[in-house]
Amino acid sequence: MMPKVGMEPIRKQQLIEATIASIHARGFSETSIRQISQAAGVSPGIVHHYFRDKDDLLQSTMRKLLQDLRIRVLAQLALANTAEERVVSLIHSYLDDYLFEPETVSAWLAFWAHIPHSDKLRRLQKIYEQRQMSTFRHALKQILPFEEADRAARGIVSLIDGLWVRTSLQEKPMDKQKAQEIVLDYFAMLIRKPAAFHNK
Repeated sequence: MMPKVGMEPIRKQQLIEATIASIHARGFSETSIRQISQAAGVSPGIVHHYFRDKDDLLQSTMRKLLQDLRIRVLAQLALANTAEERVVSLIHSYLDDYLFEPETVSAWLAFWAHIPHSDKLRRLQKIYEQRQMSTFRHALKQILPFEEADRAARGIVSLIDGLWVRTSLQEKPMDKQKAQEIVLDYFAMLIRKPAAFHNK
């Protein structure tokens, strides 16, 4: 029996959520299409109707996570009135509570771990990295000279990524707010101003 018209986005979202839950419970390598279908409450045939294989499902899952992150970033940016506020909003967005939820962490870590083995995942990662750098660079160019803005963007992005990994992997993780404060202090140092952004 073919799925009903209009079911595709609902089914895909259901399967993506089941993939994230399964990765968190077992790890990507130990997760099978059958386990994902069971978590979603559908047959393996339904999974294969929408996705070629497990790799295709992981790629779709990461595209959805990237899309969700982008929506959150744009929503935060819409509230900023100055270039400095835009940078602060970006720092908060890329170290948001959502990104530290255990299931989300497991999915992101699976994504990063499989990048060396997948051209498609590598392309997704490159798009994400370029977009993140471009957004920071655009705001920083309004505050700093171009070369300094580029270097500052690279420094901030590297610090965010490093703190996220460290916070996510530690048995007693660093407080998310503390991670934000470290990056905000670095930004304040770059623009040679006191660190007055913590509560913004």
